[in-house]
Amino acid sequence: MSLISSILPWTWDAACGAHLYAPSAWDFLRLLLLSPVLEELVVRAGLQEWLMRRWPASVWPVMVSAGAFSLLHLGSGWHVALAVLGPGVVLAMLYARTRSWRWCALAHSGMNAFAISVCSN
Repeated sequence: MSLISSILPWTWDAACGAHLYAPSAWDFLRLLLLSPVLEELVVRAGLQEWLMRRWPASVWPVMVSAGAFSLLHLGSGWHVALAVLGPGVVLAMLYARTRSWRWCALAHSGMNAFAISVCSN
């Protein structure tokens, strides 16, 4: 049990769902490959790219795509959607800088791997 989980156990339980506590092979595939690729294709290469072409040199494409990314996680609860808002901004900024959804998918996969390593027993 980490320091955070001992101080705020409800926070840890909220952040780590069953698929992060004891991930199955399907969870690993979904979290490390499928979700990063599909979400980054839709949110960055799709939505953010479209917005960046309409409003170049604006913060709106980053903020809107980060918000959309957050909303995609709402099925796991509002706390998860809120928790991924910051990483969504980071991924959106990475896309704005590189214009490569592949780098975003790789970073997204790394973030998911970190979450699995922190949450799993």
